[in-house]
Amino acid sequence: MNYRVPENRPWFRYWPEHLPHGLQYPDVPAWWIMERNMDSFSQKEAVVFIDYESMEEIVRISYQELWNSALSLARALSRMGISKGKKVATVLPNSPAQIICYYGIWLSGATVVPINAFYKASEIRHPLRDSGAELVICSEGTLQEVLKAKEGLDIGLAVATVRRTLEGIPEGAFRFEEMLKEPPDFSPPTIDPYSDVAVVLYTGGTTGEPKGAMLTHRNIVCNTMQFAEWYAFQRGDERCVCVIPMSHSGGMSGVMNVPIYSAATLLVMQRANPPVVGRVVEKYRATRLFGVATLYAALMNDEEARRCDYSSLRACRTGAAPLPVQIKMAFDELVGHEVLIEAYGITETSPLAVANPIQRAKAGSIGIPLPDTDAKVVDIETGKEVPAGQEGELWIRGPQVMKGYLNRPDATRESIVDGWFRSGDVARMDEEGYFYIVDRLKDFINASGFKVWPREVEEVIYKHPGVKLCAVVGVPDPYRGENVKAFIALKDEAKGRVTEEEIIRHCRQYLTGYKVPRIVEFRDELPVTPAGKILRRVLREEERRKAEQGA
Repeated sequence: MNYRVPENRPWFRYWPEHLPHGLQYPDVPAWWIMERNMDSFSQKEAVVFIDYESMEEIVRISYQELWNSALSLARALSRMGISKGKKVATVLPNSPAQIICYYGIWLSGATVVPINAFYKASEIRHPLRDSGAELVICSEGTLQEVLKAKEGLDIGLAVATVRRTLEGIPEGAFRFEEMLKEPPDFSPPTIDPYSDVAVVLYTGGTTGEPKGAMLTHRNIVCNTMQFAEWYAFQRGDERCVCVIPMSHSGGMSGVMNVPIYSAATLLVMQRANPPVVGRVVEKYRATRLFGVATLYAALMNDEEARRCDYSSLRACRTGAAPLPVQIKMAFDELVGHEVLIEAYGITETSPLAVANPIQRAKAGSIGIPLPDTDAKVVDIETGKEVPAGQEGELWIRGPQVMKGYLNRPDATRESIVDGWFRSGDVARMDEEGYFYIVDRLKDFINASGFKVWPREVEEVIYKHPGVKLCAVVGVPDPYRGENVKAFIALKDEAKGRVTEEEIIRHCRQYLTGYKVPRIVEFRDELPVTPAGKILRRVLREEERRKAEQGA
């Protein structure tokens, strides 16, 4: 059932020395990722839960305690009628409860539907309803939004105390901590790793309502192993800072499953507070800090965070959004050695598919495909593979590609062609087999008939020393179709000193005329997802509304 990547792919000439082209994946359910630690690492610290404001340790949990809690939750869910194939949603921040929920729900045979804890009721309601979830587990901090979201829906409720005391819960709701008092002697059902769905993750990467990507147990296990082996995780000797939301595909994989697979200690925080993140790396001698570009920019732009010692870091992965070359170079300099490695993953590929080799990274490139993963660039119109150097849509094939979209067979057929997943990203491959993301297929700007890719313009803007964050979008123009507009958040020392004209002059040094922003708007902050990805679509929508109102 495995697809073999042709040995003539150019990237194999530059393959990491420690890694075979293919891995051996056991046919096991996703909970095996934690269970495999019970023989040798049961008493090792699995989680240190840290307050993101005070840096106080809230709780420490061993692998045995974590595993027993997952078994207890599975038993409680079974007693409530949650069985194989049913769906349980979670609206939880990063916490021991979130980890226990993933593994406990898997052990029960059910499917996890993770929902971001920062979402409002209107954003929570769609995945609850679309997935057909029979139970939602939330925290004291997300309870009110969940109650509004589930109005009129026949969904049970359980509430966990994550960070502060919860005085009471709604009538008929279950208390999560009481569920964990069940005996940890649960026998899980038989799972078919190839067909049984472990997770339904809702992705908003394209237009329209978010779609639920169905990831099987095999998807999860394979990608966890690919990820851990690629980055050379040292089993039993890793300390990983966990700030990306575990409800996000990158957080579920990179800050939860991969560290657990490696018997690491997870330094878990609910959100990224730059000075605290820096101090946690320093105090615990963290070996891994996975995030997005904006996290690393925030660490460098915070005076207290900049003073921290990051020398213990072995490799830091960034994904979800492009990594500007300037941010990579500056963070590597701060750490004292090359550490920040760009990779590429999307929800539908569990998520990691392409990554830079640690010892041979190329700045600006997302790297080469992981073991057992194939990738190609195809002509957007014909679907035929194009030669190196040409732009087209990135297609991916491998054991981490999703089963399909929940309740959307047409969308599944459009997205997966003969086992290849159509990413919706415009890319090119160089002669050595390294891939470069040009931009989202649907993000290009049509300026007088010329295609402008926002990422190219953003890379140039980031070269300006006064720029902290930027986003480039197309705004309606009756003559040109669209104008290029840049939204910029300046560093504190540049505010009031850098002008719109200076930014435009800067861009003219590097870009042809039609790519240069015609409009520049400075803002104190830019809209970002809880994972730190800049939301271009929010800015585009603002501009569209202004155009409709005649502004």
